[in-house]
Amino acid sequence: MTVVADPVGEGLVASLARPAANVTGVTSLAVDLTQKYVELLHEAVPSASRFAVIGAPVAEIRRELEAAASRLGTQVSFSKVNCPDDFDPTLAQAKKDGVGGIVVALDALTYLHRSKLIRAAQKHRLPGIYWSRDFAEAGGLMTYGANVSELGRHAALYVDKILKGAKPADLPVEQPTKFELVINLKTAKTFSVSCQAISF
Repeated sequence: MTVVADPVGEGLVASLARPAANVTGVTSLAVDLTQKYVELLHEAVPSASRFAVIGAPVAEIRRELEAAASRLGTQVSFSKVNCPDDFDPTLAQAKKDGVGGIVVALDALTYLHRSKLIRAAQKHRLPGIYWSRDFAEAGGLMTYGANVSELGRHAALYVDKILKGAKPADLPVEQPTKFELVINLKTAKTFSVSCQAISF
């Protein structure tokens, strides 16, 4: 597996250290990673008192987002989207409800249709933070997370070990240790975001 947010929570493995299943690989989950999304977006849009989380984060990530928002004196609301056609009305409602920015959760729907999501975010003037640099390259404000290509290379090492006889149950799930912050400067200018305000 690669880029799985919470393999334990999703029932794929018993634990990261001892998968105890016929599944192992690389997770994009790291301790306290998700709270950084709220912190960075808050620095970029300090006037916002509320952010909307777009997607369906697993329970652990949801708790991290809520805790981070609470520490910063902001709120987060959660908006599940079922198809790309949900993006525009969901973001329109979020804006109407006073949301000042969006956090996009790791999921296949938002990733596959990222261009449409970003167009909706720009239309409704909602700066956002995303989990893969591909979103910033498509026009999203900023991303923070592990390099997906690097995770894929690490997963290939697991394939090699398994083909050589290793049992997946005995191979610990690897967590990322390197993260990158990517800011789309053109989008930052559009949203009047000062990059100097964002600390790393």
